[in-house]
Amino acid sequence: MTPDNSSPDTDAVPPKPGGIPLYLRIVIALVLGVIVGVVAQQLTAATGDGKYVEWVGSLEEPAKLIVRCLAALAPALVLVAVVNALLHAEVKGPLAGRLVGLLILNTCVAIVIGLTVANIIHPGRVGALKPPEVVLKASEKASDPEEKRILQIVEKGGFEPVKAKKSDPLKQFLDNVPRSLFGPLSDGGSVLSVILIALAFGFALRPLKDREVRSVSDAVQIAFDALLAVLHYVIVVVPFGVFGIVASLVGTRGFAPFQALGLFILAVLIALLLQAVWYLTRVRFGSWVPPLVLLRGCRDALVTAFSTASSTATMPLTYEALKTRVGLRTRSAGLGALVGANFNNDGTALYEAMSALFIAQAIGRNLNPWEQFLVVLTSIAASVGAAGIPEAGLVTMTLVFTAVGLPVEYIPLLLTVDWFLDRCRTAINVMGDMNVSCLLDGKTRETAEERAIADSV
Repeated sequence: MTPDNSSPDTDAVPPKPGGIPLYLRIVIALVLGVIVGVVAQQLTAATGDGKYVEWVGSLEEPAKLIVRCLAALAPALVLVAVVNALLHAEVKGPLAGRLVGLLILNTCVAIVIGLTVANIIHPGRVGALKPPEVVLKASEKASDPEEKRILQIVEKGGFEPVKAKKSDPLKQFLDNVPRSLFGPLSDGGSVLSVILIALAFGFALRPLKDREVRSVSDAVQIAFDALLAVLHYVIVVVPFGVFGIVASLVGTRGFAPFQALGLFILAVLIALLLQAVWYLTRVRFGSWVPPLVLLRGCRDALVTAFSTASSTATMPLTYEALKTRVGLRTRSAGLGALVGANFNNDGTALYEAMSALFIAQAIGRNLNPWEQFLVVLTSIAASVGAAGIPEAGLVTMTLVFTAVGLPVEYIPLLLTVDWFLDRCRTAINVMGDMNVSCLLDGKTRETAEERAIADSV
C-alpha cells in the first residue's frame, strides 16, 4: 500500500522575474553591493567627506524591512505549516511509532553536531560584529550612570556575568505554555507556544479532515497557500536586501564582518558532512542497503535537491529512486520520502542552531547550556512541517533568535551566504529521508513474492 502523498505540492522555489533564478540574483546583488561599498570607501578617503559612508550606511534599511516581514509571517506560517503537515500525514500501523522515533533522533543528532562544531571552531570569534547601531548610540548618549550601565550590558549581549541569574528550565517551559490562543502570534511570541498550539490543532483536526469533502483540510491548505503567496513576494525582494546590507557593511566597516562568514560557511559544511556520515553509518548497520548503492541509486534526487533547494520538489524523485533503483519496499520508501519529508528537516535545524551560536559568538555573548538547549528545542519545533516553506531556514530563524534573545538585525548578514548553504542543507534533508526509508525497510530485502503481493494490492 502506497502512503498517501496528499501533502501540498507547493513549489518551494520563488518566482523568477526575467527568467533569472533567485540564487543568481542574490549573487549579482552581492557583487554589486561589494562594488558600491568599496567605491563609497574610496570616495570618502579621497574627499574626506563622510556623506558617502553615511549614504551607503542607509542602504541596509531594505534588509531590516525584509527581516521585519519574515518575523511577522513566521509564527502564523509555522503554525499553519505544522497543522497542515499533521492533517495530510497518513501514518498508520506499527511503522508509525518507529518513523517518529527516527525523525526525532536524526534531528537531535543534527543539532548536537551543529552546536558541537560551532563550539569547537568558534566561527563568530573572527571579525567580531558590533551590536546594533541604535543600541550603541543609546548607551553613548545616556546621561544617567545606571541607565548607561544597563545599556552597555545590552550591547554585550544582554548579560551581566557577575549578577547573572540561574536558569530555571521548568519555569521557562511553563512560561512557554500559551496564556491565550492568539497571543503567541503577536510580536515577541514564543515559537514553542506556537508549536504547542499547532500540535493541538493538528491532532484535533485529523479526525475531522474528511468531513464535508475534506473541508477542514482544504481550509487549512488554503490558509497555508495564502501565507506562502505573501512569503513569495517577500522572497522576491531579498536580493535588494542583500545588496543593501553588503554595500552598507563594506562601506562602513570594510570586509571584517565577512571574515567570520567564511569560517561560518566552513563550519556549517563540516557539520553537514558529519551528519551525512551519521546517515550512511546508520544505513550500513541498520538496514540491508549498502551505502554506496543508496548514493548511486538516489544521486539524481540529491542533485535535484541541491540545484532547486527544494525538498518538496525532490519528493517524487526520492520516492521513485528508493523504490525502483534501490529496491526498498513501497511502504518504507513512501513513509520516508513522502510522509517523513514533511517533518524531516535535519539540515535546516542544524543550520538554525549554528546560526544562533555564530551570531552569539560574534557579538560577544555566551549562550549558557540551558539557552543552547532552548536553541535545540526551538530548532526542532521550527523545522517541523517546513519542507514546503520557501527559504524555510530564514523564515524560522527569526523564531530561533527571538527564543534566546538574539538580535534579528544580524539575519540580513546571513542572507549573503544563505543562497549557497540552503542548497547544501536541502541535500542533507533529502539524504535524511533516504536514511529513514532504509532503516524502516530493515535488514532483510523484499523478496520477489512479497513485491508481487504488494503490487497486486
